[in-house]
Amino acid sequence: MDPPDGETTEEAAGGPAPAGSGVGRRRTRRNDPGRKVHILDATLDVIAERGMAGTTHRHIAARAGVPLGSITYHFASLTDLQAQAFARHVELQSTAFRSLFECVETHEQFVEVLVDLVHGGPARHRSAVLGFELHLAALRDPGLRALTQAWTADSRTVLARFTGPASAARLDALLEGMIMHVLLTTAPESRERTRDAIDQTLRPVDGPGS
Repeated sequence: MDPPDGETTEEAAGGPAPAGSGVGRRRTRRNDPGRKVHILDATLDVIAERGMAGTTHRHIAARAGVPLGSITYHFASLTDLQAQAFARHVELQSTAFRSLFECVETHEQFVEVLVDLVHGGPARHRSAVLGFELHLAALRDPGLRALTQAWTADSRTVLARFTGPASAARLDALLEGMIMHVLLTTAPESRERTRDAIDQTLRPVDGPGS
């Protein structure tokens, strides 16, 4: 099993000591404090490419460029590794989501950020795939369900600063659906139609509970 942070046993400088001397080998440590995070990021890459069903310890080790024993040292099981990787994904995505709105001051700017979110490039595609993999896994794993609920609450809190709580919930649901549509369709919607759908969702709702 790979020891913590790449710790290894190496020959002492100057070659092996005489037999029976009790010396001649010493323990040295390679500084690799980021190995665990590196493994988590590699896990997310593998999940994005192969899905949860196709993710194995060996695939992750190969992507991370670490010994298989390093995976099993840091993580109790594949389920544990996947859960920690998803937690890291949610943390990174929540931070990135909040940063999107730091300079937003007008309704028009707010809507434009949301349109960009729906029509994101390759980096957005990867994060969306991971998000949907997480939600699919959460249908079967209550522990992951708590993570998705916390993520949703955090996203809606950000949106509510611009819309109010009720509109934020509707908007969050719309965005998830539209992002999935963009991932799956062979004939994507135009940015104009996306903008119109967002504008309509943000309009006041008449009647009780609006």
